Amino acid sequence: MAGDKQKFRSSEWFGRTDRDGFVHRSWMKNQGLPGDLFDGRPVIGICNTFSELTPCNAHFRKLADHVKRGVYESGGLPLEFPVMSLGETNLRPTAMLFRNLASMDVEESIRANPIDGVILLVGCDKTTPALLMGAASCDLPALAVSGGPMLSGRFRGAAIGSGTDVWRFSEDVKAGRMSLSDFMEAESCMNRSAGHCMTMGTASTMANMVEALGMGLPGNAAIPAVDSRRYVLAHLAGRRIVEMVREDLRMSKILTPEAFENAIRVNGAIGGSTNAVIHLLALAGRIGVSLSLDDWDRLGRDVPTIVDLMPSGRFLMEDYYYAGGLPAVLRALGEAGLLHRDAPTVNGKTIWQNTADAPNYNTEVIRPFDKALTKSGGIAVLRGNLAPDGAVLKPSAASPDLMRHRGRAVVFETIEHYYERIDDPALDIDESSVMVLKNCGPKGYPGMAEVGNLGLPPKILEKGITDMVRISDARMSGTAYGTVVLHVTPEAAAGGPLALVQEGDMITLDVAERRLEIEVSDEDLEARRAAWSPPPPPMTGGYQKLYFDHVLQADRGCDLDFLVGGRGAAVPRESH
Repeated sequence: MAGDKQKFRSSEWFGRTDRDGFVHRSWMKNQGLPGDLFDGRPVIGICNTFSELTPCNAHFRKLADHVKRGVYESGGLPLEFPVMSLGETNLRPTAMLFRNLASMDVEESIRANPIDGVILLVGCDKTTPALLMGAASCDLPALAVSGGPMLSGRFRGAAIGSGTDVWRFSEDVKAGRMSLSDFMEAESCMNRSAGHCMTMGTASTMANMVEALGMGLPGNAAIPAVDSRRYVLAHLAGRRIVEMVREDLRMSKILTPEAFENAIRVNGAIGGSTNAVIHLLALAGRIGVSLSLDDWDRLGRDVPTIVDLMPSGRFLMEDYYYAGGLPAVLRALGEAGLLHRDAPTVNGKTIWQNTADAPNYNTEVIRPFDKALTKSGGIAVLRGNLAPDGAVLKPSAASPDLMRHRGRAVVFETIEHYYERIDDPALDIDESSVMVLKNCGPKGYPGMAEVGNLGLPPKILEKGITDMVRISDARMSGTAYGTVVLHVTPEAAAGGPLALVQEGDMITLDVAERRLEIEVSDEDLEARRAAWSPPPPPMTGGYQKLYFDHVLQADRGCDLDFLVGGRGAAVPRESH
């Protein structure tokens, strides 16, 4: 405001009385902005991932309008800007390939422009980590507003969940349990409102991570996209970001080691996506917090999964919100001694001050600890001669009888090789086999696609078998389920032991012991390695070549090596 003595970053653009200040203000005024908006008030960037090609984020224009109202009310100047939008359902070869590219877009858009603080409008899976990562590298005051989940799907009187029931229906069609016409009818019954997946997939998981990290207002995780309270939250976020700029409450003051530990435990309690492992590792790398796969295993191993949501359980995000949402989960964790209560949040209060009195209105959806869905939730980190740098498995989505298993490997060299073989009645496979998929990691696909939850062969499905052990260097959708070992590191395309697995090798999985082994001697593995050659880059130039040359492995978050760490938000040199 006019009486403000505080000097903001944007003052280097709009606060000058020389030629350059004239240029900056004059051109901005062609949008019909009154001159007093440039009187030294905070400039708030609204980083918008709206796109009609990203269905989950297609309602973000309206969301941004509500943010602007709040910014104006608190005496700030809101200026909306677009960045690359990542839609999980449409982007090929995979949205994950472009997460780091979008983060670069965010980082440089913030740094290059007259922005004092930023609202991050996030929704579909990769938009949340991309925007958090990019903003973290600048370390300005920032607040994330998620777009919210869709309303629950309904098909013939029953609740159906996005993603989760797609996998189930697809396998039912293959097994002859569901007609193709019913399958097609269910399509329009599943996604029936604006918003992201209403199961505990990656989008919902990351919305929970935003709140658990303290980067979003209380309630951010679960309010449905079309509920008016989602727009109230956006409005309040607009008000609050102006105050955060005046307080100089930067991301680095919120994203502390304790915040990441809280988020890891929350992920276990909600039955969150394995993708959160990669995204939080990458975010920690940007903000300068030491975080490893071992931290995920150590912190999550004794956390029960108490949220009964698909794909681990029965309910959907609407039910979760009505039950009390993440505040109720945080209260349960805090009362059990599994929460750093003093962790700061964007609203200026500690996470415990926000949740100490949070109600739980439905103990079927958010269960008490003694009636947990899975007593040991979290993410299991496996190691052994097949995954020297680690692999992950989600216990809450796995079959208990397969958590200790020994079986013969049926090997698919690529995802195309899998599609060529899987429907062949002559495929030598039974329910005790271990399905192994190679070359789908960060370099191998490229981008580490969500193909790790391999569909079972029709001849297995016809027996009524719905789960088998599957192992790959790929990811899987957070909406998927099954005894699926993912993120095997080093990946096959980088020369990891996974590249050396052959048809018929015996593989042992022991989740309790955190062990993943191939029963082949070191000498035989070395002989196989001598005959192995790495794959070529997917492109000879362009972003995919840059990605292939610089991407880190899954245990380090799949960021590009030159993006790790912060670079600040220094005012650039004047160009006029």
